[in-house]
Amino acid sequence: MGEIFVRNDVRLVYGGGDVGLMGIIADSVMNNGGKVTGYIPQYLNEFEKAHTGISELFIVDSMHERKRLMFERSDAFVILPGGFGTLDEICEIITWRQLRLHSKPIVFVDINKYWSALFETFVDHMIAEKFVRPEHKKFYKVIENLDEVLPSLVSQLGGDVPDRVSRLL
Repeated sequence: MGEIFVRNDVRLVYGGGDVGLMGIIADSVMNNGGKVTGYIPQYLNEFEKAHTGISELFIVDSMHERKRLMFERSDAFVILPGGFGTLDEICEIITWRQLRLHSKPIVFVDINKYWSALFETFVDHMIAEKFVRPEHKKFYKVIENLDEVLPSLVSQLGGDVPDRVSRLL
């Protein structure tokens, strides 16, 4: 993912951590000559550790501020496998799209069918129960591998390569 971003001059905007997938992809972008902006809340920095080897690192006051700044600094969102924090960010960014607060592309990378239960079971269940409209599934794209990320974003942006992409993990 990091190499793809660098080859296409895309800045990575992310949660600022130095651990897990977040840290690995940030390292990949930096090691390949790219640019990375991270936002981490002070309290999270105390046990997760901020990534001090990135282009820009901002220590913020809260998770809400972190998510707001990541949203503002991003032109698109790429969602890789993750945990509850990722799920929180997914729900917020899709809800904001539903409320017409943005029209930025959202792409789920469904590596090894990681997100399949969410799409094939839960979202369809919400639609069947009439809490979500079928057309809301158009707010995001689901792809299966990293090579499809940029083409999917470009098609959603009308042919433009995004300058900044937020990776939600």
